[in-house]
Amino acid sequence: MTGFSADWLALREPFDLAARAESAATLDLRGMAGRMRHDARPLDVLDLACGTGANLRALAPSLGGAQRWLLVDHDPRLLAALPGAFAAWAHAQDLILRTDDQRLHVEGLDWNAEVRWQRADLASALDAVPFAGAQLVTAAALLDLVSASWLDALFDRVCKANAAAFFALSVDGRVSWDPVVEEDEAVDRLFAAHQRRDKGFGAALGGKAPAAAAARLAAEGCRVTLSDSDWRIEEMRMLQAMIDGVGSAALEQAPSAHALVQAWQVKRRALAPRSCLRVGHTDLLMLPA
Repeated sequence: MTGFSADWLALREPFDLAARAESAATLDLRGMAGRMRHDARPLDVLDLACGTGANLRALAPSLGGAQRWLLVDHDPRLLAALPGAFAAWAHAQDLILRTDDQRLHVEGLDWNAEVRWQRADLASALDAVPFAGAQLVTAAALLDLVSASWLDALFDRVCKANAAAFFALSVDGRVSWDPVVEEDEAVDRLFAAHQRRDKGFGAALGGKAPAAAAARLAAEGCRVTLSDSDWRIEEMRMLQAMIDGVGSAALEQAPSAHALVQAWQVKRRALAPRSCLRVGHTDLLMLPA
């Protein structure tokens, strides 16, 4: 599985939070959590490809009530960074945080979450992940990295568990720069092709992921809601990171396009102080049949 640095995850988190707010009006996450709970027990949540825990930090206050989270990732460095990331978040949000060697407990105004974590390679060892007992399976920025066959395997397990699912921030192929430059379309095509390369799960779905996931779940009789959760980027540091990242991916996809990509990057960097980039993402909420 392609790795992501803690620095990149921290840089994107504010943009993810703003994008989630865009979709929240059409997704009744608290209502879903209430329907999935049984006998007033905590809501059991399984978070896949958790990174440093940003998905929990965004979702837990929205879900409300008592929660038990199991965070799963393949990268031991990101899992090791979890306690520090949660400590900083709890301090900034005035939350109560208690810790021991293997778990955290976070308490907000009308919610609390017990947090455990597990290392597992989702690409090759999905059977090592304990889906049984999960009432909500969730992930952020994952579906566009995986193949159709891996998605089938994931949804088979979600449906067998009779769990709800919430998959946030899947790339859906929409990209727009303002102002436009001549090379935008060609570079975006190369970047989109790079997104469909194998990220460890087989040929990635890329921008087709939200539609493919919705169709697969609807075929099982599940109730699916899709909502836009777009990045809107005007801040210089993130714009520069996107210009660098898109350019690097485009060159990796087509090394012969060096002159094209270099010209695009020069223009984009010059325009960055007055640019806006919108990157299309989609949130998917599924309730079991």
